[in-house]
Amino acid sequence: MSGSSFGKIFRLHTFGESHGVAIGGIIDGCPAGLEVDAARVQRELDLRKPGQSTLTSARAEDDRIEILSGIFQGKTTGAPIGFIIRNKDQRSSDYDQLSGAYRPSHADYTYEKKYGTRDHSGGGRSSARETACRVAAGAIARIFLEQMGISIAAYVRQVGEIGVTADHSTLDLASTYSNAVRCPEKGTAEKMTTLIEEARSQGDTVGGIIQCVIKGLPVGFGEPVFDKLHALLGHAMLSINAVKGFEVGSGFYGATRRGSQENDVFEPDDSGGIRTRTNNSGGIQGGISNGMPVVVNVAFKPVSTLMREQQTVDRSGTPVKINPGGRHDPCVLPRAVPVVEAMAALVIADCALMARSARI
Repeated sequence: MSGSSFGKIFRLHTFGESHGVAIGGIIDGCPAGLEVDAARVQRELDLRKPGQSTLTSARAEDDRIEILSGIFQGKTTGAPIGFIIRNKDQRSSDYDQLSGAYRPSHADYTYEKKYGTRDHSGGGRSSARETACRVAAGAIARIFLEQMGISIAAYVRQVGEIGVTADHSTLDLASTYSNAVRCPEKGTAEKMTTLIEEARSQGDTVGGIIQCVIKGLPVGFGEPVFDKLHALLGHAMLSINAVKGFEVGSGFYGATRRGSQENDVFEPDDSGGIRTRTNNSGGIQGGISNGMPVVVNVAFKPVSTLMREQQTVDRSGTPVKINPGGRHDPCVLPRAVPVVEAMAALVIADCALMARSARI
């Protein structure tokens, strides 16, 4: 199976299945001498793990990371960083009835047609369990970026039709993880929680939007033509399970306006540099960071596996009904916030290393 690696210089390769012995990853290209706080990496994994609240899957995984190589006496050596996260709470029997049937909108059908086989227990590689590896690698990337003054903060901006109306600049993004739904606007978070719990009670699911804000980027991250910064971020975000949409800055709304309304006018800033009066470009122009905050929106579809009866077909095309067991999220967004942050960190770390070769 190809397609399990991401990045050019700061590069992550992941392996493992949802109900296998373990999942894991190899990080290559991380500079030597970086101090890595293992407890910090574990804290970020804890933000993604299941079983945190009634809004998430009840699967009880502690997601303890075991670092196998590449870090000695708390610092990176420049060698590949290998790690595993063991699976401890698999219930493969929950998926027995799905061995010959295809869940609607899931990867069951496409995997089997592509490879001639599939792991029906938990979805195998198509499971969002794989994203734990991304969060672990992203935590190390964020430590690297923080040394350059770069910060990354994501939050749930919308669940169903309930959304935050305030601009991110007016929100306290440091409070995002203070509630189970991961929305920094308290009143809106309460409404989102009610909506998710309502969907769960009906055996249904709900989707929404996560916004990610990256601050402190210098001018010059991103490569023109095929490796534009927003193209790399789009690739990263669209590779996350259940993601169906991506936009930068004003995105699709900007497409409805005129250039005179949308253009970001340049002006001097207080430090003697240059900034833009507005940020409709989302911090990226010509595929290159312009020094303003990079702002992206990531749209997640409702989780495909419903906890109620659905119509589908089996391998022969015969109509059948399924009523999946297992433990599934009624809304993926709360646990996806650290995944979005991690993928953003992997992209920016890679860009930071690539930017070093741009000029003497």
